[in-house]
Amino acid sequence: MEEAVYEGLEETSADVDLLIQRLPEGSFNDRRAVAEELAATGDPRVPVVLTALVEGRLLATGDDPPRILIRAETGRAGRDALTGEPVDADLIASGRRIPVHNPLRNALRNLIAVATIAAPDPERRAASLRRLMRDDVSPDMLTYLDERVELETDPRVTDLLLTVRALARLNVDDPEQRIESIALLRGSLLSEVRVRLEATATRDDDPEVRDAARDALDSIESRIRFFRFTENLFFGLSAGSVLLLAAIGLAITFGVMGVINMAHGELIMIGAYTTWFIQTLIPEALSTSILLAIPAAFVVAGIVGIAMERGVIQFLYGRPLETLLATFGISLILQQAVRTMFSPLNRPVASPEWLSGSLYVNPILSLTWSRIYILVFAIMVFVALLLVMKKTSLGLKVRAVAQNRPMARALGVRTGWVDALTFGLGAGIAGVAGVALSQLTNVGPNMGQAYIIDSFMVVVFGGVGNLWGTLVGAMGLGMMTKFLEPHTGAVLAKILVLIFIILFIQRRPRGLFPKKGRAAEA
Repeated sequence: MEEAVYEGLEETSADVDLLIQRLPEGSFNDRRAVAEELAATGDPRVPVVLTALVEGRLLATGDDPPRILIRAETGRAGRDALTGEPVDADLIASGRRIPVHNPLRNALRNLIAVATIAAPDPERRAASLRRLMRDDVSPDMLTYLDERVELETDPRVTDLLLTVRALARLNVDDPEQRIESIALLRGSLLSEVRVRLEATATRDDDPEVRDAARDALDSIESRIRFFRFTENLFFGLSAGSVLLLAAIGLAITFGVMGVINMAHGELIMIGAYTTWFIQTLIPEALSTSILLAIPAAFVVAGIVGIAMERGVIQFLYGRPLETLLATFGISLILQQAVRTMFSPLNRPVASPEWLSGSLYVNPILSLTWSRIYILVFAIMVFVALLLVMKKTSLGLKVRAVAQNRPMARALGVRTGWVDALTFGLGAGIAGVAGVALSQLTNVGPNMGQAYIIDSFMVVVFGGVGNLWGTLVGAMGLGMMTKFLEPHTGAVLAKILVLIFIILFIQRRPRGLFPKKGRAAEA
């Protein structure tokens, strides 16, 4: 950093040079006053000089005027603080360290933040301003802050500058200016602003200023509650989208076909492992691998589903207990097969860059991109499945077989293959869910067990065989859980949701959206 500052230095200010040479003079208070003047100049050398002073690396020779030197962080050499020219170890050894004590050191750190406001990097400027907010800003800095507001080009840094300037005006003697500053801070959601306003509301000498600070705090708390509610709503929809992805395949196999598939979670696991396998094949194309994993997971899980239906389940239709036990056994077989082939350890699935990070709204609310994309993806999968069931020949045959199997067979529908394709469709969608869930959780042999119970809860709550019921049930249970968790904790929230579903099913055994007409009689 020091080299970059001095390399880009075309000419120096004589006034700043004189201020730097005055640093060894006088008491600690005198040194602080000189440092404050330096911070207000905006000279790029100031952060370097003050940082060296804080770290005990700023030296002064016995010359008149003294030569100010900066000792290197490592080694015995250094550089001239005014020009940046390298100096030898002998000259550094002849220098005397300019002393600081703890109160001055703390003040200097804030002044370094002030001086860094003019840094070329917007992130450094923003970080410096956030540091300034945590401490009292002297009203003497107002002129410099006004200049920086006029020069600033980054909107986010400009907002921070205006906030720091308003906080500095809280320290002026004029009560009217303090009240005006409080009015400017009224809409801020920064924690540092709330702390300062709380202090003003309790310690300010003027009752009108205290009342204004309390009103501003009430306004801020109201906005915070709104954004907390929005955050919980988003988390609820996000949790609901995960439940929807996990349950929508089960809505086909259990809701439409009536098969209690206890291996549904393992089909999700197969989709997640397919994602990992494709990433290992093309590790250099992370974004492409995720997109390729979606059809691949659908095909792989769909083939496994068709094999399950043709090999076992087709012999057990109408025998729910045997079906439950058989699919439970298949789930154990699939888990052990994965352990044998890929080891029992979790496998890392990397997220592409466009799935990383978050959408910053304000200091209270930020939405993670991964959950935004998964929410959109879940809705897309739901719409695609709805179109398949309502607008395609396969969907028509599936509904016909589900309503009246003998009549469908009499009309020439190959019910055996319809069953296999339907089960494969539900299994394939479970595999697609595994692709999305691999971005949120660990990919391991047991990952599917975390979703099987929740998936059945969603299907039963929404209405067996109704895709719209699955959507509403997933989103409703997701939001219910997330709104309960802050008050009860995650475990108790799950228990309360389960109790709610049990009580709800007692009143409405067919769920929120029961089948109607001939479908209900099937």
